[in-house]
Amino acid sequence: MTATPDTETPGTSTQRTDGTGSTGSYEPTDLTVPSRSRDRARYDRETVHSILDAAYICHLGFVRDGAPVVLPTLFARVGESLYMHGSTGSRPLLAARRSDPGLPVCVTVTHVDALVLARSAFHHSLNYRSVVVHGTAHQVTDEAECRIALDAMVDAVVPGRSADVRPANSRELAATAVIRVDLAEVSAKIRSGPVNDDAEDLDLPHWAGVVPVAPAYGTPVPDADLAPGTAVPDYLSAL
Repeated sequence: MTATPDTETPGTSTQRTDGTGSTGSYEPTDLTVPSRSRDRARYDRETVHSILDAAYICHLGFVRDGAPVVLPTLFARVGESLYMHGSTGSRPLLAARRSDPGLPVCVTVTHVDALVLARSAFHHSLNYRSVVVHGTAHQVTDEAECRIALDAMVDAVVPGRSADVRPANSRELAATAVIRVDLAEVSAKIRSGPVNDDAEDLDLPHWAGVVPVAPAYGTPVPDADLAPGTAVPDYLSAL
């Protein structure tokens, strides 16, 4: 089964975008309403998309031959769809082929923003942003959609990179499988803020507080076979 992605132009709504154009909310369902800490749940598209677009890796969960499987994989969002890729013999692709009308999956993304160190062991926590997607994975067979998805995944690594590399050739396309998961049953969950110690613990002689966590990029290291005079692209300075 194939479908054309939402009407957003390829490259304008992939990883690490600002969520422009993301309006409205996803409808809460039995699958997307958390069983606890419901006040941390978010369903608006702007929040969900911003969390997805800031991530490199998602975890794709499905059942294969009666056993649960969870795979970490690069992904990209294009409009209201997530795309993942692998070899034509990859487990999720084979499972999606065998399933009609597609493979039931759960996709998760998590960012850790801070360590929350309480005075008590019980109240230690993390400040985080997460998204859980329940849906169906479909194999993408339309070549145009595959190219949109693959360009989006290259731009998921570094925005703008797909315009600065050799595109996939026919042999590479034939060896690459792409699956799509449409965003329908979706929720975000966010924990932010300070320590939440019990009042009776506030006078204990233990340090408490929040330690921020943030990704960091190092200085680009050129490949040993890089042609002489090839400059570091300007878009890397935006990381």
